[in-house]
Amino acid sequence: VQLQASGGGLVQPGGSLRLSCAASGFTLDNYAIAWFRQAPGKEREREGVSSTRMTDGSTYYSDSVKGRFSVSRDNAKNTIYLQMNSLKPEDTGVYFCAAGWAQSAAILTLTAPLNDYDFWGLGTLVTVSS
Repeated sequence: VQLQASGGGLVQPGGSLRLSCAASGFTLDNYAIAWFRQAPGKEREREGVSSTRMTDGSTYYSDSVKGRFSVSRDNAKNTIYLQMNSLKPEDTGVYFCAAGWAQSAAILTLTAPLNDYDFWGLGTLVTVSS
């Protein structure tokens, strides 16, 4: 059972990146998939970015990324994507995807404790800098 985030890199402010989160060993259909990020020097803090119910694609976005980030999914590929546009230096960090119970309102609104998530992937580093 594994989640794997990929697609990070170095991008200039105002640029775009698309992250992928692929699952193996289980199907994403039954879960909500959240993206979190951890800023440099804040190893104990993970900020929720988005949470998507995979059955219908409904997505909750944090205020800090609303209007700039969007989520899409490909259930056939067992993969979810985070399209990040108009990137800012404060978007810099390690991005993680996590799978949680799709019926949990707290999971769907990024208010659940981190240990409520069933699976976590290794992160991918996004650096926004000129």
